[in-house]
Amino acid sequence: MVPATHANQETLLLAYPGNEGFAESLRLGLQCPSVDFDLRSFPDGETYLRIRSEVRDRDVVLVCTLKDPNPRFLPLAFLADTLRDLGARQVGLVAPYLAYMRQDRRFQPGEALTSGTFARLVSGQFDWLATIDPHLHRRQSLAEIYSIPSEVVHAAPLLTEWIRTNIPDPLLVGPDAESEQWVREVAGGIPAPYVVLEKQRKGDRSVTISMPADVRRWMDRTPVLVDDIISSAMTMAETVRHWLAAGLPAPVCVGVHAVFAAGAYEALRAAGAGRIVTTNSITHSSAEIDMGRALVGPVRRLLAQASAV
Repeated sequence: MVPATHANQETLLLAYPGNEGFAESLRLGLQCPSVDFDLRSFPDGETYLRIRSEVRDRDVVLVCTLKDPNPRFLPLAFLADTLRDLGARQVGLVAPYLAYMRQDRRFQPGEALTSGTFARLVSGQFDWLATIDPHLHRRQSLAEIYSIPSEVVHAAPLLTEWIRTNIPDPLLVGPDAESEQWVREVAGGIPAPYVVLEKQRKGDRSVTISMPADVRRWMDRTPVLVDDIISSAMTMAETVRHWLAAGLPAPVCVGVHAVFAAGAYEALRAAGAGRIVTTNSITHSSAEIDMGRALVGPVRRLLAQASAV
């Protein structure tokens, strides 16, 4: 346990524009002040940055979710480098959503392994990394590609709490076999029954869903579709349509990361979802589950670990 004086006297928090809500929850937990700064673009698109707070000999926690990482990362690197140049003792990154986890192998000859490249870029700019439920695919941990200390926070306990509080008689529904372990954990914490569907992906925006043969036995329960990332929303939308076609109640859709590609949220609503709820790992109108406080302990551990080196 890191003493409160460590956070009060030595730590500052910097919220990248657009991350203020999540960052404020984390800041209140850490009991630390914010960094005052200016960040804007010149007419030619280049970045102007000025740090107004005194950061020398302070530990800086930089909060930036990495949805749409391409336009965000270069200003983020400028922030980290400038903070260090101005004397910050350490600069850590809290990325509630961590991008570039998808491409971890070559599916076609010549493809870029972007997850590894991005991990090296982040590791070169920051002293440590904290994130929420990264989609690891075929990897076991972030340590396989990130060379800096990292902490992963799991959203399942807070999703469990939200469902238990807001949904009477839920039935947890996982979109595919990959989700079973995660959905089982949420269902066990409620407790509630769960089913796992079979999914076949035919393209970035085309999937087929196989419903359980005995699905009508759950007529008296509210289906809750749970997934870690809602991006194209095709899987959830297709499942919602199947569920309604079977004469079952409109499902509630719950996700950790509200990526929502263009038109995806609207398509999910149009498919008939009863309610759409996500965490605030990404700022979105559906974000009802606050994850900021869940990062307080992990961030304090990372601060203490970096200070001890």
